[in-house]
Amino acid sequence: MDKNTVTGFILIALVFIGFSYFSQPSKEEIALQRERDSIAAINTKKEAENKVRQEKQQALEAQLSAQDTTTLFGRHKQGQAQDIILKNNLVKICLSTKGGNIKSAELLNYKDQTGKNVQLFNQESATLDYTLALKAENVNTKEYFFTAEDITDSTATLYITGTDSSTLRLCYKLIPGSYMTNLTIESTGLEKYLAPNQHYILVNWKEKARQQEKGYDFEARYSTLTYKTADDTTPKQLSETKEEEKTPEQNLDWIAFKNQFFSCVMIGHQNFNNTRLKSTPVEKGSGFLKAYEASTQTSFDPTGTQACQFQFYFGPNQFQLLQKTNRLSLTDKDLNLEHLVYLGWPLIRWINRFFTIYLFNWLTNFGISMGIVLLLITILLKILVYPTTRKSYLSSAKMRVLRPKIEEIQKKYPNKEDAMQMQQEIMGTYSKYGVSPMGGCLPILLQTPIWIAMFNFVPVAIELRGQHFLWSDDLSTYDSIITFQHELPFIGDHISLFCILFCASNLLYSWINMRMQKDSMAATGQNAQQMKMMQWMMMLMPIFFFFVFNNYSAGLNYYYWISLMFSAIIMWFLRWRTDDNKLLAQLEKNYEKNTNNPQKMKGLAARLEAMQQQQKAMQQRRQNK
Repeated sequence: MDKNTVTGFILIALVFIGFSYFSQPSKEEIALQRERDSIAAINTKKEAENKVRQEKQQALEAQLSAQDTTTLFGRHKQGQAQDIILKNNLVKICLSTKGGNIKSAELLNYKDQTGKNVQLFNQESATLDYTLALKAENVNTKEYFFTAEDITDSTATLYITGTDSSTLRLCYKLIPGSYMTNLTIESTGLEKYLAPNQHYILVNWKEKARQQEKGYDFEARYSTLTYKTADDTTPKQLSETKEEEKTPEQNLDWIAFKNQFFSCVMIGHQNFNNTRLKSTPVEKGSGFLKAYEASTQTSFDPTGTQACQFQFYFGPNQFQLLQKTNRLSLTDKDLNLEHLVYLGWPLIRWINRFFTIYLFNWLTNFGISMGIVLLLITILLKILVYPTTRKSYLSSAKMRVLRPKIEEIQKKYPNKEDAMQMQQEIMGTYSKYGVSPMGGCLPILLQTPIWIAMFNFVPVAIELRGQHFLWSDDLSTYDSIITFQHELPFIGDHISLFCILFCASNLLYSWINMRMQKDSMAATGQNAQQMKMMQWMMMLMPIFFFFVFNNYSAGLNYYYWISLMFSAIIMWFLRWRTDDNKLLAQLEKNYEKNTNNPQKMKGLAARLEAMQQQQKAMQQRRQNK
């Protein structure tokens, strides 16, 4: 290759390199080209998605065209489910167009034991559907896909239309600021499809009550299927501990699937009739408490002149809240929903309703710890019953200082056949000294209803739920200082410290009472044996209480603990303040006054004195014969 040829190739290469360098795009041109390529890719993707969507729509239209048109609403048996949310600041209700019914109910201000919002109704464990018995077929709402309209945060209307434009419409409305949801079932053009004697709608409701709290046994004890008849103000309930099925003869106002602190309530404003109810306990450890079933029917107007009205309450069992919810009734029917909170027998319920609840709410409004609230309630109750407590103690103290005199009387009658005469003379002596052996019993009887009232109130007080105090994470369920991997007989899988403290204070209080009885009563012979047996029972009772109350709520055990401790302190204080010499001197004055003026003896003392005189007269006549 000669020199000219090489020079030519070099020049051609330089020209090519220069052309490539000066003809390449700028950074702005490169960015613009990349953007164009990206847009083109997106458009291609959208075209592919639209094609797939059109194919699905064509397939759906083909499927709908092949639907069953031989039944009234047959063309609605195919479709795609859609969720609709109704929500306020308290509860979130999820509706589904599949079945046109409630899919779930979630409380926004309450957590379950896992830290999630409390679920009161969930399609995984609950079903609710309505059935219309037509002449030619049964229309069950769960089989149809409804069309939704008029959707807001609190309202939704779901409907299906028949082959002749007849319509079945379900209108939902979540009442703002409440846990109540209204349901109106309306229809048009259905009257020709229903027989004259079939103007009713069947309701079938099943649900497994979910365990919301830590303690299965305690929660299950307060969970029950509850219902209210149209003629009664107080609801009835099925068994809490065993399987039970009932078919009430009366019409019902509402049916409630109730947990310890929450309830799902279905209210029928045209009344429920031909009802069958069933409650079945569910095995521990399954995550559920009871399996509830309710099948019933209510009147239905196929012409649409009068709508079929239901209401659903998904919320807490809080007494005053339920009282306010009664006012949301769609009719003038008195719902009496507050009875879902069981406050005890009539007398006990009266104490809780008109005293305990108001006192508890008043103290709660100060924003203090619930443990302190229970402490203050205990102090106030002790102050209220202090006069009766003092009277009971003084009665025992009087018998204590008179014990030597009673022992002298007992020595006069060593034979068993003289027991009646001995007892009459003892009672006569008590009457002359102005002492009533029964004086210590009445005050105790007056205090007992308060104890029982608190026993019924504390376990159902939802305000204690989730409240921390001392070592307890939740005063509404048990506290555990020791947890076992397996349940032990009669104990369970834990040991409650509050229960131990309650039993210890009960033991202390029983010991104080035994000392008082021993000091105040002269016991000989059979009476001594009876007293010894009673003392053994009083000492064994706290041990029995441990096995019973170990699964009870920490709040209840805590209340009983501090209540018994205050009782023991009060007894010690009264004993410290009592001067036996002064008390005996006062009794001697009573004896002298009653002996010198027997006409002034009244009541039990006078009757005992008369009986003693009659006994002496009878004995004298026997000796004369």
